[in-house]
Amino acid sequence: MSLPKNPLRVLVVGCGNMGASHAFAYQLIDGFEICGIVSTGKSKEILNEKLGGGYALYDDYARALDASRPDAVCISTYPDTHEAFAIMAFEKGCHVFIEKPLADTVEGSERVAAAAKAAGKKLVVGYILRHHPSWEKFVEISHELGKPLVMRMNLNQQSHGVMWNVHRNLMKSLSPIVDCGVHYIDVMCQMTRSKPVQVNAIGARLTDDIPEGNYNYGQLQIRFEDGSVGWYEAGWGPMMSETAFFVKDVIGPKGCVSIVAKEAGGTGKSDNVDSHTKTESLRWHHSTLNENNEFVKEDNWINLTDEPDHQELCNREQRFFLKAITEDTDLTDHVQDAINSLKIAFACDESVRTGLPVML
Repeated sequence: MSLPKNPLRVLVVGCGNMGASHAFAYQLIDGFEICGIVSTGKSKEILNEKLGGGYALYDDYARALDASRPDAVCISTYPDTHEAFAIMAFEKGCHVFIEKPLADTVEGSERVAAAAKAAGKKLVVGYILRHHPSWEKFVEISHELGKPLVMRMNLNQQSHGVMWNVHRNLMKSLSPIVDCGVHYIDVMCQMTRSKPVQVNAIGARLTDDIPEGNYNYGQLQIRFEDGSVGWYEAGWGPMMSETAFFVKDVIGPKGCVSIVAKEAGGTGKSDNVDSHTKTESLRWHHSTLNENNEFVKEDNWINLTDEPDHQELCNREQRFFLKAITEDTDLTDHVQDAINSLKIAFACDESVRTGLPVML
């Protein structure tokens, strides 16, 4: 990857878990420099101190854009600001890295994509699992299992303390199956390489601590054109069970492959950000039987030596962002995949609210 003659000036917007991790990545990677940090609360002061201090701090995003004159903007705020913030950045001639989901409506995500195209700037969406070698291997092995596939995934989080505050704020605009679900819907689409045709979803409001009409538990089912099916389950809150909260399993005619995260899937880890991306081991089971209906081949245990932690995954996302800018990478498919996964997630949300299946 060729580095720019001068480091790209990045405005960091949002200083929570993801915003802070991306800021550390910008500080680490040659080719970037932070030109300002934006948040409405005290999180920017805390992050600035952790980074060693000295960065320009802003309460107002629009003012920060004008004052810091960035080449790129990193948006890690709540989803209801994503569309407006991204479009403002493109109008100022900036490249944009934005945390998923791309926007809080499908139409909004399409407007962001159109703004990036009109400005001739790069738009990278934070699909962190696409940068994880074990998840890449998980998808690769799924292509060896035959068709149709049965995909079973969940990520329930027994959130409390700061994380419950974060989740309650997220649920002001999006449900868990939209905010988290886009990751796993994206994975399912990579696995099947087939068109989704129908979704069904259910949800429940398990607390009065979130806005009326919203729900903090949801489960979605997707049917694909090739006969494959998948489900994903997500729940947030102090009432959530930690029994089987971490399921990542794909089944096909030729066998199955599962993520076996013995440590990350343990008690007390469900709302730990690091545990959400840990794989630890892949177990590949083969279904071939002999004349006595006994298995011909033992299961393969795959332990990849490259097991990046959460920070290293963010570093890799930002190296991808830098490469896209410096090498003028075509991100058409990347952006379209982000829009498509969001379309499916919102169709699932519609199914929860209407109680009816939704055809795609």
